[in-house]
Amino acid sequence: MARTLAMFTDTSLCIGCRACQVACKQWNELGQEVPEWTGTYQNHAHFTDKTFRLVRFIEEPKPQGQMAWLLMSDVCKHCADAGCLNACPTGAIERTAFGTVNINQDVCNGCRYCVSACPFGVVTFNHDTGTAHKCSFCNDRIHNGLGPACAKACPTESIQFGFRDDLVAKATKRVAALQAMGFKEAQLYGADSQGFLGGLNAFFLLLAKPATYNLPDNPQVPQRNVVRDSVFSLGSALLVGLGAIFAFRRRGEGKESDHA
Repeated sequence: MARTLAMFTDTSLCIGCRACQVACKQWNELGQEVPEWTGTYQNHAHFTDKTFRLVRFIEEPKPQGQMAWLLMSDVCKHCADAGCLNACPTGAIERTAFGTVNINQDVCNGCRYCVSACPFGVVTFNHDTGTAHKCSFCNDRIHNGLGPACAKACPTESIQFGFRDDLVAKATKRVAALQAMGFKEAQLYGADSQGFLGGLNAFFLLLAKPATYNLPDNPQVPQRNVVRDSVFSLGSALLVGLGAIFAFRRRGEGKESDHA
């Protein structure tokens, strides 16, 4: 198996330019959206089926009534223990040789179990295609030796892509440097492979507590019985099909009695 590829996002370097968000939309051919009113400069409150990379703008209160901006370019975490993958009853969600997690659009049946199973609210449902969508780390690019479009477009190298072990070592040194500069709350989120969800393959350097960035402190994978749910889904589909057949037969019998 190939070495695990990962994405390290250093929020201390983010300037909120949204170059990553634009590059993601362009490369993945995601449609236009009307911005939402979020109370900040953030143009969407949450991920959508057309926004795989979301730049967050957080105003943090400071002493004496001052405010500070915290900026973060958020994305799918490609968790080592991925709730979306565990919950998928059709095998549409798969882990690649690089450790990333993708949704096979040809196999997805639109059940949305993955949507509710993601502890980060990343997976979304597209009503036009009837399938689930999320970031794939630009799967087509990385399988051709290219990095994700977002990382390539970032002008400050806030988003870095490479082998996970190399990035964790670099990120650890960066945290130590920031703490020495007085950023006492600087910390890594999801870098520990022994931590929550087996570690994140998109991990972050934060300058405040995770909750400040709308990240769960200790995300958990929901427990599901995939076999039971699959049987339930199949049974529901059979009942709907039988109902349609019986309704069709009743209509046919009604027409025969009208001609009699």
